[in-house]
Amino acid sequence: MEGHRQSADAVTGPLCQIARMQPKIARILVAFALLVTACSGASAQRNAVEAWDPSARDFGRLPVEPNMPSDARNSTLEALNKILASSKLSDFDRSIYLSIRAYQLNRVGRQTDSQKDIAAMGKVLPTAWQLVLSSTLPELAGGGDRAAALRTLDSALQQKPGDSWLVIAQARVYMQLADFQRALALLDEALAGSTSPADRRSALYYRGHAYFDLGQYAQAADDFDATLAGRPSFRARLGPLLWRYAAQVRARRDARALLAKDVGNENLSEWPAPIAKFLLGKMSAGELEVTAETDEAASRTNGKCAASFFIGIDALRRGDKQRAREQLQLTQARCPTVSELNWAAASELKRL
Repeated sequence: MEGHRQSADAVTGPLCQIARMQPKIARILVAFALLVTACSGASAQRNAVEAWDPSARDFGRLPVEPNMPSDARNSTLEALNKILASSKLSDFDRSIYLSIRAYQLNRVGRQTDSQKDIAAMGKVLPTAWQLVLSSTLPELAGGGDRAAALRTLDSALQQKPGDSWLVIAQARVYMQLADFQRALALLDEALAGSTSPADRRSALYYRGHAYFDLGQYAQAADDFDATLAGRPSFRARLGPLLWRYAAQVRARRDARALLAKDVGNENLSEWPAPIAKFLLGKMSAGELEVTAETDEAASRTNGKCAASFFIGIDALRRGDKQRAREQLQLTQARCPTVSELNWAAASELKRL
């Protein structure tokens, strides 16, 4: 029993560290993206990175890295080499930069050197390196080189076979490629191999998305519902609640009644809670669009992307397919291809 408790602590410690450090990861990636821009002269999306809070990330945040021309990649590696040469980096920061360099090395065909960086991550951050990779690689894949991200994750899995966090990351990249069947199989594998409530929740959450995008709405709703367990606050539950609503609408269930029950008397003023307010009939579509445009938190997280998607879902609930089609097309235009909202909109449009 004592050994089991120590094992759980070994997982919980790194997870807590990751949660505390997520804004720092984002700042590092912002600095890196700006450094790349300075080195390459390429036009970059300077607003590409927001805080890595899950409730914000799941609602339309732009990808981390722009698609980089091949002649800029060496300068990128030179910049990373200079950063990693510093003795002042903390172990955590070093592991993040190593994960980025491992990806960049794979982009230029230097797989052996990439594997060395992954091995170095394991030495620098023995109990959490795979969590770092599982966070950074799907984000970096959004820049366009998803094959490099998958190769990097394959190398990581050679060092830690079957790790659920790395398998979840693979599934997220395959969902960017719209290979939802492959993602579903990987998420089944991740769920079977989960060792903590946290990686189980994450596997269920992304499996819910895979089911949704395959049109298996009842299974999606059940997975989104299951991932609510253990979330400590309304803010932490809100993302899965909204996705469960969307799945239940498409499964022809009474989505609004269950959402009303779970929302209760919660304050719905802080983004993305106004989406729930709209879905409950307490705000018009026009008012939601205005909030998505003017609210500071919504502006930081591409709130217009989420607003158009859920306006489209509400139109489907009411049977207005033309309105739904217009809003889902708008979602595709507003949301980057790394976004779950983009995947869902594209999948739904194929079925309308």
